[in-house]
Amino acid sequence: MTNYTHWFIRARLKTRQLLLLVALAEEGNIHRAAQVLNMTQPAASKLLKDLEDVLEVPLFDRLPRGMRPTWYGETMIRHARIALASLNQAHDELTALKAGSAGQVNIGAITAPGLVLLPPAVAAVKRDHPNLRVSLEIETSPVLLERLEQGKLDLLVARLFAEHDKNNLRYEALTEEPVCALVRPGHPLLGMTGLGLRDLVSAGWIVPPAGSVLRHRFELMFQEVGLAPPINVIETAALLFITRMLQQSDMVAVLATDVARYYAAHGIVSLLPIEMPCHMDAFGIITRTDRLLSPAAKVMMRALKTQSFQAYGRRLEVD
Repeated sequence: MTNYTHWFIRARLKTRQLLLLVALAEEGNIHRAAQVLNMTQPAASKLLKDLEDVLEVPLFDRLPRGMRPTWYGETMIRHARIALASLNQAHDELTALKAGSAGQVNIGAITAPGLVLLPPAVAAVKRDHPNLRVSLEIETSPVLLERLEQGKLDLLVARLFAEHDKNNLRYEALTEEPVCALVRPGHPLLGMTGLGLRDLVSAGWIVPPAGSVLRHRFELMFQEVGLAPPINVIETAALLFITRMLQQSDMVAVLATDVARYYAAHGIVSLLPIEMPCHMDAFGIITRTDRLLSPAAKVMMRALKTQSFQAYGRRLEVD
């Protein structure tokens, strides 16, 4: 017979202790955390003290107006969130199986592959597995990576930057992301020949927010040819605003080429005939190495890899 010696079994770790850690992190006050969990404050205090006694470290600093996690507490809270998310996912999968469904997969993607790669991949999955539930989030890479760590997403099509912690992550590159300049159809610049960056310095630009990688590279692009970056700018990443603003003005926007082509195909914008060397870093498929993919997530992974060749000319090994 297997001898289970995990510390949490010896410590008789309770699910309510995990819930309490997360509630304390979110509420910052044990009275409010106890209310959220429908327990008394003395009961909540005892649950926390019992856990701290077992771990032999303080998990929270007691402050005059609340509680703040210690370094030990931050670690336990992070793992508590992952454990609770995994338990929720187990319940969801069991419920789906009892209902005759094939489970659920939660995907995150940045915008360009969300337009080019995900639609055919999801369509293929739904064609072969109509009862498999697919949830998709379109967000920035840092937001998606945080949700992957928390167990809220199963796999991503996103970027990894130097500042990201790559421990426990698997990354399979798909393609680099070129960018382009786009304007409204009929824009005066579309009639110019030999268009160069010097012709665009004085234009009004819609650019990514300050601090973003693309904004930094956009400004460097002008500086590298001896020009000051444009100063007449609107900062936003909101695609609906960008396309509507272009339609109603003579402004120029910088955007991922795949995204721009989508809107151009619908007659909403036109691409300027000028090379934009401020391309984005490559993106790829990202998963956790410390968690097994669910059967539903494996189905989606195979579809993404199969469709990647048609989308980007990159053939990935399919399990």
